[in-house]
Amino acid sequence: MATTLYVGNLPWNTTAEELGEFFSAYGQVESSRIITDRETGRSRGFGFIEVEDADAARMAEELNGKDFGGRPLTVNEARPKQM
Repeated sequence: MATTLYVGNLPWNTTAEELGEFFSAYGQVESSRIITDRETGRSRGFGFIEVEDADAARMAEELNGKDFGGRPLTVNEARPKQM
């Protein structure tokens, strides 16, 4: 099973691959994605990482506030999409 983590305050030029590589040093990453604006295709400055359930809480705690590309990350468990 996997848990999805929200990752905010990303540098605008971050790729999903870079994000996945950064998080893989702290645990098993299943997938990563950067959210982009529909019209411009530019990053919106946040993304999501799917990680093993066993690693999720520890990774969120360790990486929240950690420097990535000169910016402190915001990391927490993702909430379901609100309609």
